[in-house]
Amino acid sequence: MKNFVRSFYDFNRDSPQERQERNQLYPELAKFHIALREEMSEEEYQEFFRAEKEANKHLMIPNPNPSNQWIRM
Repeated sequence: MKNFVRSFYDFNRDSPQERQERNQLYPELAKFHIALREEMSEEEYQEFFRAEKEANKHLMIPNPNPSNQWIRM
């Protein structure tokens, strides 16, 4: 069983099933990307998508100790 949530950018865009799952999990972001594709050239959109995917990798910081624990303040 997977214990993580996939990013919008982690789905395989060439797979109809994965695109459908991605669009169900991220409906607003999917609509945003549809609008972008209509406004940008294909080359511009692909460049934007690659940049967003790369930026998203830096936001996802893996937890080296995935066990549940309380945070004390």
